[in-house]
Amino acid sequence: MRFNLVQRLGRPATAASHTERWLHILLPHVYRRLGKGVAARAATEFLAFGIKQAYACLYGALLLALILGTRFFYPADAGLARYDFLFLAALAIQLWLLAARLETLDEAKVILIFHVVGTAMEVFKTAAGSWIYPEESLFRIGGVPLFSGFMYAAVGSYLARISRIFDFRYSHYPPLWTTWAFALAIYANFFTHHYTIDIRLGLFALLFVLYGRTFVHYSVYRYRHRMPLVLGFFLVAVFIWLAENIGTFAQAWRYPDQADGWRLVSIAKLNAWVLLMIISFVLVTLVNRPRKE
Repeated sequence: MRFNLVQRLGRPATAASHTERWLHILLPHVYRRLGKGVAARAATEFLAFGIKQAYACLYGALLLALILGTRFFYPADAGLARYDFLFLAALAIQLWLLAARLETLDEAKVILIFHVVGTAMEVFKTAAGSWIYPEESLFRIGGVPLFSGFMYAAVGSYLARISRIFDFRYSHYPPLWTTWAFALAIYANFFTHHYTIDIRLGLFALLFVLYGRTFVHYSVYRYRHRMPLVLGFFLVAVFIWLAENIGTFAQAWRYPDQADGWRLVSIAKLNAWVLLMIISFVLVTLVNRPRKE
């Protein structure tokens, strides 16, 4: 649970909203109820980690719940198509997060950029037959309903919020220009590999060259922790893959091998999610420049 933690009492993670400040008011009471000692501190730290992760995932969790809920409960004869309802609901969630100050304007900028980047890739990939959206909708570009861009935005939202909530800082972070060039190469390969060679293996090698020595340092509650940034990329990608399985189970979209019925999304998709994670992470650094530990 703890990665080379260094105690820094009195330095909680940055709390920019009332919700986050409330958490740091609540946790001392939890700690006292759990008792004293190492076990109580570890339990409080673990609880804080889980709550903050859930809070950072709020946008994505609400969107995923809507996708799953509408699969079973949305009326088949509704005047508004299911995809259009999802688009309007996702837009309403985004506006609510901003109005409630649960998301900052800078974070919203990153989310908007990632929404555009994701939608552009969706339009190309669906035209290439990589996956399809089987239902009709009004709000769409080509074969892509506009709610799909919010799924990419949810990843950007999570990364932007988690960076702030956990007060991310880095050691041995590569020069920014190299990370931007790397992200651009990854994005380009998502398109070009349909026509030329797939350089994915080379990109993974470059991933370890650039970020292999990088550690992310973060505050949970009373302690600073650290872990390899590459490990963080892979762990988040696993959770995105799990969310993707829920999305395809809810028939929000479908891969070619799911035409005859739902089946688990190939674990090989993890490599694509790791690379897409890096694009999202680099986009976040445009507004939240990486700070040294």
